[in-house]
Amino acid sequence: MKDSSVTGVERTFDKDEIIVSKTDLKGRITYTNRVFMKLADYTEKDLLGEPHSIVRHPGMPRCVFKLLWDTIETEKKEIFAYVINRSANGDHYWVFAHVTPSLDAAGNILGYHSNRRVPDRKILNGTIMPLYQKLLEEENRHSNRKDGMNSAYNMLVTLLEEKGVGYDELIFSL
Repeated sequence: MKDSSVTGVERTFDKDEIIVSKTDLKGRITYTNRVFMKLADYTEKDLLGEPHSIVRHPGMPRCVFKLLWDTIETEKKEIFAYVINRSANGDHYWVFAHVTPSLDAAGNILGYHSNRRVPDRKILNGTIMPLYQKLLEEENRHSNRKDGMNSAYNMLVTLLEEKGVGYDELIFSL
């Protein structure tokens, strides 16, 4: 396993490139493309069968993932989100993720598919990064990680209710 400390160095990718991965129901990686492997700094052998959280960056609020998974699993709907990921060497990269459940003919979830594109830097700097910082501060304010995540999740839900929009609507209104 490579060093996973945070370096503060941002990696980027071309606007014409798409990061693709698929996971099983437990979130274990079953497919990854070369763009993902290049940015994450892992080989296919390193990634297949591993939890997708292998690229989770500590600067990514857990409450956003809770909202993402709640939407996908309960509503069986796609969701879009800005996500910061961590490479194997500790570098990071931002993505605009489109996550969809893979369904069988009966509508049961078989796994998950995600395409990630280059995010809009103005939206990241002006809205997403400040929002994620507030959510992280709330998560870290609590000694119990689950309590912190739930408190930040409630902040996020309240923000959406105040704006009268769902998460996807908020993301696409930026």
